Amino acid sequence: QAQLAEFGGGLVQAGESLRLSCVASGRIVNPDWMHWYRQAPGKQREWVAGINRDGSDANIFDNVRGRFTISRDNAKNTVYLQMNSLQPEDTGVYYCFTTRGVFAYWGQGTQVTVSS
Repeated sequence: QAQLAEFGGGLVQAGESLRLSCVASGRIVNPDWMHWYRQAPGKQREWVAGINRDGSDANIFDNVRGRFTISRDNAKNTVYLQMNSLQPEDTGVYYCFTTRGVFAYWGQGTQVTVSS
């Protein structure tokens, strides 16, 4: 069974950091591109960051560039999102996403709440 599972969300104060993890299992072990999305309350889901299989290419949403970093460890089938200097507007549910062939996979999401 193919699955993505996110970990690491929580409640933090503005200026603090969190590291999210997403573990891939089943038929989606070590996929090509892996991405993070987020969805704030009452807003559409938005793309945050993406990284290719060997980590040589990574892209970050302009609004979080300089504060967020995406990385991956293929030996652990895991992609990370390091989030520094968190702000209240970063609050939302963070999702991991990937594709394999014609199939798209989402994790269940992990809640990040940043208090001011």
